[in-house]
Amino acid sequence: MLKYIANEGKTYEERYADALTTIPLYTDEWTDFNAADPGITILENLIGFETLQQEHIMEASPEVKRRLLEMVGFTPERGRRARLLITADKVNNPVTLPANHRFMIGDMFFETDRVIEIDDRKITGIFGKKASGDEYISFDHLMDRETKVPTAVFGEKPIEGDEMYLISNKLPPQGSETVFYFSLRERYNRNRFTANSVNSFASIKWECYTDAGWVEMKVRDGTNAFLSSGEIRMWIPSGAIEFTETPVSGYCIRATLTRAEYDIRPRVVAIDAFLFEVWQKHTVSECLSFGKSTEIDVISGMNEEVYVNVFVREGKGESYRLYDYSGALDRPGRFYDRIDHGISNMTLRFDKSGRGFGPERGRDCVRVVLYTEDVMRKFRIGKVLGYDEQRLSLPYKRIVPHNFTIIAKRIDDNGDEVFDFVRPEHNEEGSLYYHLYEGDGEIMIEDAGDFIGAELFLAGIATHEGADGNIRAGNHLKSIGDPSGNTYFNPGPGIGGAFRESLEDVRKRFLIDMDTAYTAVTTRDYEEIVKKTPGLCIHKAHAMMDESKNLVSIAVKPGTDEEFPKLPKLYQDIIMNRLEQRRLLTTRIELAQPVYTEVNVTGTVYVKLHYDNCEEEIIDTIKRQVDYLNSDKNFGDRLHFDEVFHAIEILDCVEFVYDLSIRPKSMAAAKMEDADVIPAYNCLLCPGHIRIETVTATD
Repeated sequence: MLKYIANEGKTYEERYADALTTIPLYTDEWTDFNAADPGITILENLIGFETLQQEHIMEASPEVKRRLLEMVGFTPERGRRARLLITADKVNNPVTLPANHRFMIGDMFFETDRVIEIDDRKITGIFGKKASGDEYISFDHLMDRETKVPTAVFGEKPIEGDEMYLISNKLPPQGSETVFYFSLRERYNRNRFTANSVNSFASIKWECYTDAGWVEMKVRDGTNAFLSSGEIRMWIPSGAIEFTETPVSGYCIRATLTRAEYDIRPRVVAIDAFLFEVWQKHTVSECLSFGKSTEIDVISGMNEEVYVNVFVREGKGESYRLYDYSGALDRPGRFYDRIDHGISNMTLRFDKSGRGFGPERGRDCVRVVLYTEDVMRKFRIGKVLGYDEQRLSLPYKRIVPHNFTIIAKRIDDNGDEVFDFVRPEHNEEGSLYYHLYEGDGEIMIEDAGDFIGAELFLAGIATHEGADGNIRAGNHLKSIGDPSGNTYFNPGPGIGGAFRESLEDVRKRFLIDMDTAYTAVTTRDYEEIVKKTPGLCIHKAHAMMDESKNLVSIAVKPGTDEEFPKLPKLYQDIIMNRLEQRRLLTTRIELAQPVYTEVNVTGTVYVKLHYDNCEEEIIDTIKRQVDYLNSDKNFGDRLHFDEVFHAIEILDCVEFVYDLSIRPKSMAAAKMEDADVIPAYNCLLCPGHIRIETVTATD
């Protein structure tokens, strides 16, 4: 059913006719199509059954489809906010940004998840030093992201012991995390490393200069030792002091190559330092928790006028009570005092001894919910009725699950209102257990527990834009309500943003997985497995099967800086290890080095009057046609004479092609058939000597 192809709308007769015409495609032994043939009788019954069951097959409930997909290991992936790394581009004044502080680009919001301290720390110098020398080479231009000069920070021939120095005017506090982003020039797409794959090309030791000398740092390297652009997270050791041996003194972080077998020499175009995370979301109501019992400071990043609800837990394990703002009143009761410090920022005070009521001392004893005016109008969700799978609509869609909380209001045994904060799929005895369908903006109550009759209200809620939040690198973001005047920049793209998968999305993912080669059978399987080898840059691959020898030969061109690259031994070992795990037991495998054969072209072309640079345009066109290295053409693809001829003929400047000859420079890896060139299975063609004589056509 999960892979069923719909035949809706066809009658029994149409299905029967389709089946009869299909039989010869599969066998030539079935020749009797008369009704008396037993095979036809079986076919008639099967078609009749399919016709009768068609409607039921296609009307399987979503729950049935969901359970079928779960049986084969496929469940919907939850929605995710896009994550973005940004840096203070120009720090005019130090500033503290609260949690949920907003940044804006276009009409899209990004927000912090925690308090961020911004100061004037920055990179003041970047230097390189070869293992074989003592000279420091300045790479200060990498601090200017506008130049984008590709720089081999470990030299043109990296070796173990080569070093790079990052100098800063100050470092974050001991034990804290700091993030750098390295932008590299990437000519070819490198396959992602998987959890089980190992970087066999290079490794780097990161150290910080301290009062105890060089101390190795804890590092999480998202560049895989500069194989691709990405973030590097470092944790600062204790005792960092200034390093004075480099041309510019300052706090120093050093990178030293401990293994250097790069397939592509790393070329860095920019280095950005001291980044912090923001997440693509728009908080429309905020639920904050506090553990203090007398005075709390509410610092919000919502930057607009809000309505405030304050809930207090008066005893351990109890539900919350709603407290009112005292205003000018000075009397016993459930009240709080408030001092405003600007938009959405305030201090709340509780006087338990004076008013007789107040929060307990303990975790989450006070919850403050901040609502915008829009949310306040529609924050009531509905009532818990107690029947199975009750669904309630929410006023928002595309909800961030991480931020979502609802408030359940009940009446206790004394007739008083009590409140509980409930997150999705919070499963405790007697609790309200519900699922959040964030894309559709619904909740489904699976178990009402002790909450039958409770009224439900929104507490914390934020929305997101899914994959639209995966914005490109290189934007300047506006900080909303930030008085410092600082500017912010994202050196890398946003990543991870996605909406929750629908059931149809899961089914499509299942079908793709069904068609993905895990064991190689066909030549296409071998090519796909090689091209997707984790960590490698594979530009082209072509497999040829010799059934008489039960041998599969695979030609592979790596994507490297070389013009005519060979397949390095390291690549061969990694690819062969991957293929050995996926080949059929009796099949033998060999890898073939790529062969590059030049193609010579000569000819005479008549060109039109008043056209300049005709010869150059014609030659460029020919080069594109015969260049297999920089096109979609693969190993062994036939070079058709007619296609080259036609490509020249349709140029605006060409009157007609008088004469054209195409021949490979060497017949060792290519041959001629009629006027076409046929390269060997491991051969790629490339432009050789091209000589075109142009003659101006006259009336």
